[in-house]
Amino acid sequence: MLLPARMTRAEEEHWVAEMLHRLQRSETRRRSPARDSDAALLARCAELSARHLAGKAVPASVRWVPPMRTRWASCTPSDGTIRVSERLREVPSWVLDYVLVHELTHLLVPGHGPDFWKLVRHYPRTDRAVGYLEGLSAAAGLGIAQDDPL
Repeated sequence: MLLPARMTRAEEEHWVAEMLHRLQRSETRRRSPARDSDAALLARCAELSARHLAGKAVPASVRWVPPMRTRWASCTPSDGTIRVSERLREVPSWVLDYVLVHELTHLLVPGHGPDFWKLVRHYPRTDRAVGYLEGLSAAAGLGIAQDDPL
C-alpha cells in the first residue's frame, strides 16, 4: 500500500487498518462456496475442468484434509484423488481455484514440466495466485515452497 509521505504515523496506521478491513470485506463477499464441503469442492473442480481444461480432468474424489506440512494440496493420479489443505479455506476464491486447477492438471500430466505448466496457465490468475501463496507461506513461516512455474 502506498501512502503519502506527509502522513503521520497515526494516519498511516488508520488507513492501513481501514484498507485491510475493506479488502477483507470484499474477499468475504467473493467467498467460494467450494469451502463449504467436499461435495462443493468436487463441484467446483468440475466447473474449473470444463472452463480451463476442456473437461478432461475428472477427479474420483476431492476433499478437505487437515493442514499439510509441506503442501497446499496433493493429487494421486493413479486413483484420481485430490486432497486440499484446510489452510486454504480462508484464501481468496481465485487462489483456491488456482490450486484446484493445478491439482486437476496433475490428473492429465504428472510432474511439473513444460506441458504441465502450459495447461495450468489456462487459468488466467496463475502467476498472481502463485505469488499470493508464496507470500502467505513466508508470512506464516510455513516453508511451503511453490513448484517452479516456469
